[in-house]
Amino acid sequence: MQEQKYLERLSVQFPTAAEAATEIINLSSVLNLPKGTEHFITDIHGEYEPFLHILKNGSGSIRKKIEEEFKGSLSMKEKKSLATLIYYPSEKLAQIEATEEDLDDWYKTTIYRLVRVNRRIASKYTSARVRKELPHDYAYVIEELLGEKEEVEDKEAYYNGIISAIISTKRARHFVIAFCNLIQRLAVDRIHILGDLFDRGPGAHIILDTLLGFDNVDFQWGNHDICWMGAASGSLACIASVVRISAKYGNFSTIENGYGINLLPLAKFALDTYAGDPCTCFAINGSQSYEPYDPDMDRKIHKAITIILFKLEGQLIARHPEYNMEGRRLLDKIDREKGTVTIDGKAYPLEDTSFPTIDPKDPYALSAGEKLVMEKLRYAFVNSEKLRRHVAYLFTRGSMYRVCNGNLLYHGCVPLEEDGSFKKVRVGDKYYSGRALFEELESWARKGYYLPDGEEKQFGQDTMWFLWANENSPLYGKERMTTFERYFVKDQSCYFEAKNSYYSYLNNDKVISRIMAEFGLDPASPASHIINGHMPVHLKSGETPIKCGGRLLMIDGGMSRPYQRETGIAGYTLIGNSYGMRLVAYEPFRSAEDAIRSESDIHSVTEVVQKTNYRLSIRDTDEGKRMQETISELTDLLEAYRLGTIREKNMRL
Repeated sequence: MQEQKYLERLSVQFPTAAEAATEIINLSSVLNLPKGTEHFITDIHGEYEPFLHILKNGSGSIRKKIEEEFKGSLSMKEKKSLATLIYYPSEKLAQIEATEEDLDDWYKTTIYRLVRVNRRIASKYTSARVRKELPHDYAYVIEELLGEKEEVEDKEAYYNGIISAIISTKRARHFVIAFCNLIQRLAVDRIHILGDLFDRGPGAHIILDTLLGFDNVDFQWGNHDICWMGAASGSLACIASVVRISAKYGNFSTIENGYGINLLPLAKFALDTYAGDPCTCFAINGSQSYEPYDPDMDRKIHKAITIILFKLEGQLIARHPEYNMEGRRLLDKIDREKGTVTIDGKAYPLEDTSFPTIDPKDPYALSAGEKLVMEKLRYAFVNSEKLRRHVAYLFTRGSMYRVCNGNLLYHGCVPLEEDGSFKKVRVGDKYYSGRALFEELESWARKGYYLPDGEEKQFGQDTMWFLWANENSPLYGKERMTTFERYFVKDQSCYFEAKNSYYSYLNNDKVISRIMAEFGLDPASPASHIINGHMPVHLKSGETPIKCGGRLLMIDGGMSRPYQRETGIAGYTLIGNSYGMRLVAYEPFRSAEDAIRSESDIHSVTEVVQKTNYRLSIRDTDEGKRMQETISELTDLLEAYRLGTIREKNMRL
């Protein structure tokens, strides 16, 4: 009976036997196409220039296609020039148009080459998928150039005629750009972002604006992302956290220019409150884009928001004793007379003892001025139209974890006990571990953003801060966040942030198998992998991102510039295609201008992680399994039409 009802509903979408049969034929043919390329990227931290370059070159996928297509027929210089044109068409064309003597001939040659690259890349897609990516204005002409016209006797003359007309109508430049953009779009079928779009770099908003234009993107939230998501929901602790980090790294451009959030009330409060204070402990680390207008003012802003943050975090921790973070409430551990702070029972001298807004009787209460600043910041964050759009996108396309084509994706860790068992973590009045912990925390994060004001929304917002900084957060996974110590205590022994036991079991086959099984993967399958980021891999010190014999891949190599001194590289990306998986390591990215001028790329080392015995097809993917289920259902519908148990509709007589 249930099956009959389902088939009746399916018949609404496919009202005739002919339409059901046509869909079966279409899906059956698609199953045999090569598996699309998946691109795994993590820990971008606002570094939009290298990210956009990696996106443009498909982690080397486009260069590989050029090598395959023109092996032996083009010089290395010609192949490099063609690759750079594809990555940066407008900019490269400006150079070429200024120097090329016979521009029409160059356009003719280049369009032919771009057509060949496009054909090679588009060969793994259906015509419908390619058509969807075509620019509206030139769709027909590009489709003609990409299509093989067997019925045309003199195909060369046919294509020459099209290209000559493109040049004579002065549209060659537009077509070259359109072809290059199409190649970029088709080079990668799906993009997986494994967390931390946001942080110290200046362009998280640029990254998100770019990704909004792609259909096949998913996110696994990182702790920096969830902090921004919490800020957009109105969490004061999250707002203060993201402003503090921006202040520390001289990165107000994302807040002010990217999201239109006014920081003048904070600046005025800081200048008034800390007028005679040099704020020497609050020097700006300075990102590459940091251009100090007034270093003294910047330090004051930095200190003002940091003190506010410690107060708000103290209030939040007091609301949630189950977080077990009392040791992070340090404002009440300050001895002003002695100029010390007591941490874990030990007194440390303070490097800064000026606390004009801290009331010793109630150290976590915001002053009147601090309250006003936070009210204005909260209004600005919650009502930023672009931030709302970006955060809604992260909620819609994102999650705490994802299982895709045999790969388990998450940002940080699965919290473990010292013995390698799943750690039980209290959320509200219940305890959760493993997969259930991820799902419960995700549920509360969504409530914190989407619910109307009330206790549940507040709990959800507090959960987002928990995900940002708590030792039991799958997105953080360290014993503590020693922010206070790094500002106020010179003794670096108290800076240590112990990692969760997860990180000591990365090469333990038994534990990795248990995690895979917990999230529904087959531990015995060579196609099963765990992929995560969060912890930079120190290649410089001999560390490798390939753990547990290739079953776990930790692909944070330090795209964020401050990490590169420690890691020795500028990031990893992972590429999964129909032939297997390969890991790409990157050299530091200087600038787009340099890449265009020198025709250089930034991937330096490629390592094969997994090589398949046969070329994978869509049949071998999750999407392929869904297609096979649909084919089975449509076959049942077709049989019902033939038997007359379901009547065909809209038949033409």
